[in-house]
Amino acid sequence: MILDLLKNNLHPNDEFIFGLADLTGLVDKKFGEFQYGISIGKKLDNRIVDAIENGPTMNYYNHYHQINKELAAHSAKIKDELKKIGIESIAIEPTVYPGSKELERPEYINHLTAELSHKMVATRAGLGWIGKTDLFISKKFGPRLRLVSLLINQKPEQISFPIETSSCGNCKICVESCPAKAATGKLWNIDVHRDKFFDAQKCKKKCAELAKNLLGIDKRICGICVSVCPIGKKESKNQDYAFR
Repeated sequence: MILDLLKNNLHPNDEFIFGLADLTGLVDKKFGEFQYGISIGKKLDNRIVDAIENGPTMNYYNHYHQINKELAAHSAKIKDELKKIGIESIAIEPTVYPGSKELERPEYINHLTAELSHKMVATRAGLGWIGKTDLFISKKFGPRLRLVSLLINQKPEQISFPIETSSCGNCKICVESCPAKAATGKLWNIDVHRDKFFDAQKCKKKCAELAKNLLGIDKRICGICVSVCPIGKKESKNQDYAFR
């Protein structure tokens, strides 16, 4: 039922991935009975991403925020469609969405942690894993995507098998390409805290420098690790859009 709803609302299908997750005990108590999640990812344009291998471009900056805007609109529409079939939901805005109150939370300002991690929902939905530079690496698009999540108050008809370990292996391309040198090279798993393998503050600082020096804007943007990931470069070969 929910899967059909998602397929019918996410077009074109080959630009999206989605999955259903059991988040029991993994979300803040403030969300109450909303213990199940829907993860949705929309692919980024390969031509734009390929152009940032040596640093961010204004095209990438604008595209990044446009995809976030589109995902926010999709989640709002899906929230309405879920309500029509008797399922209540909470739509969580994409991270770094312009005007989001998330950006004002002390936890985000001081630790760069969100109220609900879209990457966590996506891994629990079986869509991919966390890479060495803290990117979400999807099976289909690699890191070339943006994510949005919805929390729902009913157990879905079918829940994906969660992914709990990295599949990056010995690859260090993103680690070696990171201009901030923010990654240690350690592999992610659900028992490894982000700070053990990636320094988000170093990344934040370098992103601000790159945005100012290359684009002349007072923002934070990079994307080099997104561009160089070999999994992302191979994403066009996989056309299976359904969750796994």
